[in-house]
Amino acid sequence: MRPQRRGLPLRIVAPPLLLITALLAAGCTQWADANLPQTTVFPKSDFNREIVSLYTLIFWMAVVVFVGVEGFLLYTIIRFRRRSDNQMPTQTHGNTRLEIAWTIIPSVVLLVIAVPTIPTVFSYDTIPANPAQRVQVIGHQWWWEFRYPDLGVSTANEFHLPLGQTVVFDLNSADVIHSFWVPQMGGKRDVVPERTNQLWFTPERTGEFPGQCVEFCGTQHAQMRLRLIVDTPEAFQSWVAQQRAPAAQATSAGAQLFQQSACPACHTIRGTAAHAEVGPDLTHIGSRKRIAADVLDNTPENLKRWIRDAQSVKVGVKMPSFPALTDSDADQLASYLQSLK
Repeated sequence: MRPQRRGLPLRIVAPPLLLITALLAAGCTQWADANLPQTTVFPKSDFNREIVSLYTLIFWMAVVVFVGVEGFLLYTIIRFRRRSDNQMPTQTHGNTRLEIAWTIIPSVVLLVIAVPTIPTVFSYDTIPANPAQRVQVIGHQWWWEFRYPDLGVSTANEFHLPLGQTVVFDLNSADVIHSFWVPQMGGKRDVVPERTNQLWFTPERTGEFPGQCVEFCGTQHAQMRLRLIVDTPEAFQSWVAQQRAPAAQATSAGAQLFQQSACPACHTIRGTAAHAEVGPDLTHIGSRKRIAADVLDNTPENLKRWIRDAQSVKVGVKMPSFPALTDSDADQLASYLQSLK
């Protein structure tokens, strides 16, 4: 009686079936631009568009390599499997042509990847001599300072750029090593004390784009965030005019309390006696959408909480807590700062 022929073992069939199932499940994901603010695969600048084009090339080459290698592996497993308990598969040793092929093919793959990669790396390491805008980025534990030397503007954590204009960033640190990154705009750059690193790109889409520090820099590294707002050129000029203006003169109780408190020892409010540069510039803090390095919405309640007990929001932050501050005084300070627009 002829022995019954067995089917493929489960251990051979299961892996490709699981892989196909995973790929089909991934296709159900809602790839909505607005729902993936930290993604790098929806480029919003020329720099990131070039990077994504390299990603795409490498991805499809990896697909070809994966399909080829896994297909050949599966073919070999099936074609040369043991077909019965008393049959030994044909044994082979060495294949000069095959060894030459798997040496040449990876070299060709690397060459194809290198041809577009090398000029892209060199082009974005060549800083434009006359950019439309220049921004000085200074990393602090744990917040970001942005200065526009050609415009006479300074802000913190939330900065604006004009659509379609090339911007060069000069990156420095006031304390430890940080790393500047707006994912949808381009690659990361280390921010190092006593050294100026540079980055440049041209925004291609208006909107708000979150970023963050991506070099561990201490207790609140994960909450050292930032926000880029890309405006139309006209809206950007309006923002610049607003930022250049000194703070509106105020005689409220909150304004007087601010000047009499410890706040002027660290902060600046242009147009007043507060000129310190230890902490963020507060001249137009009321116009910012977020506070505490993009951790809290800029609401009176959150601002009051931040003033009274910053340590409860970001443990270890340089801003001290003021537990003795009364509710009335905190309300007045928050109201005054909210008015600085």
